[in-house]
Amino acid sequence: MIIVDKALEKREREGKPIKVAMVGAGFMGRGIALQIMKSVVGMRLAVISNRNVEGARRAYSEAGVEDVRVIETVSQLEDVIAKKQYAITADAMLLCQAESIDAIVEVTGDVEFGARAVLKAIENRKHVITMNAELDGTIGPILKVYADKAGVVITNADGDQPGVIMNLYRFVKGIGVKPVLCGNIKGLHDPYRNPTTQKAFAEKWKQKPHMVTSFADGSKISFEQAIVANATGMRVARRGMYGPTVPSGTFIKEAVNLYPLEELMKGSGIVDYIVGAEPGPGVFVLGTHDHPTQQHYLNLYKLGTGPLYCFYTPYHLCHFEVPNTVARAVLFGDAAIAPLSAPFVDVVTTAKIDLRTGQILDGIGYYMTYGQCENSDVVNTKKLLPIGLAEGCRLKRDISRDQVLTYEDVELPKGRLCDKLRAEQNDYFFHPNSFL
Repeated sequence: MIIVDKALEKREREGKPIKVAMVGAGFMGRGIALQIMKSVVGMRLAVISNRNVEGARRAYSEAGVEDVRVIETVSQLEDVIAKKQYAITADAMLLCQAESIDAIVEVTGDVEFGARAVLKAIENRKHVITMNAELDGTIGPILKVYADKAGVVITNADGDQPGVIMNLYRFVKGIGVKPVLCGNIKGLHDPYRNPTTQKAFAEKWKQKPHMVTSFADGSKISFEQAIVANATGMRVARRGMYGPTVPSGTFIKEAVNLYPLEELMKGSGIVDYIVGAEPGPGVFVLGTHDHPTQQHYLNLYKLGTGPLYCFYTPYHLCHFEVPNTVARAVLFGDAAIAPLSAPFVDVVTTAKIDLRTGQILDGIGYYMTYGQCENSDVVNTKKLLPIGLAEGCRLKRDISRDQVLTYEDVELPKGRLCDKLRAEQNDYFFHPNSFL
């Protein structure tokens, strides 16, 4: 973001860096720590929390900081920040309560734990930047309600594909072109992949097999496109999206006609994806323009004759761009990507294998389920089970492979905050007292 760099330089000159706390120190969290510590002026990563505190220590160490202090109270944390030192802790709630912290970066990937950390941060009027698409796609709209009431920003991140799509969407809309499809470019989609099939790939890239699986089986892209839909008011044309596959290397401009034009022109447009196109793993937005003179200019500028004009960004750089999101939130009150209001698209639980009565469902990217996008009005009418809430549920009946689960098919675990917030979300936006 061009305006962000100058604003951060000003904070650096004034000796008033943005004070950031990070919850989660896994693969992506370590990248964020490295980026802030080595490449960003006007920002200070003051404290890292991780359930295994040694993971937080590792994140600082890989960023070149060995002198860190383990803290157990808010007052200890405030003392560390005042002395311009660095802190680590296993207690994420301390970060959320420290008055000196400007923003929380949540990088856990866990719906229940992420919900607790984010809600605590909002309650203490901290801006929240999350890289947790699973959390955002499950209960993001109600968390946005809480954030608005507290007067803080909650946002997903620049660099991840939803944030890159939203930046492109805002650009396209800003030049007077009407966006009709927000798209994601993928290299693989096989809903039956599991941690065993993805183990070698995960080891190559030093990631967890279930995380890699969540990309391969389509769950992650479903969450990514759901939060794009919720930020733009778009929907899906059908459950699971179209998701056409093209020969590897097909240029994205050559592939856009695979989407039915009449569907794109309905309402506020759709979110979708494509497999095999280039430039991957980029994103694209299809738009239309109804003014003949502007159509002539768009053709002159090599976007073609229409009716669909293809805009694309050829890459997404994940953790490299997260500090931009922090600065946008803290300095300008601007979210990279956040829900408009009520959810438009959810991600529903679908059986990856035949399931049996009494089984306990495992998590996203594991062996038992995968996620598919579905329009939220359908999800609520049919009481479909969001996959963000599926882990730990006990099956009340047999489920066939590829069958979508409903709330009536499972017993929810007791006492989860994520279930409480989802119920609040349904009550707030749809039909009160009809769920759970």
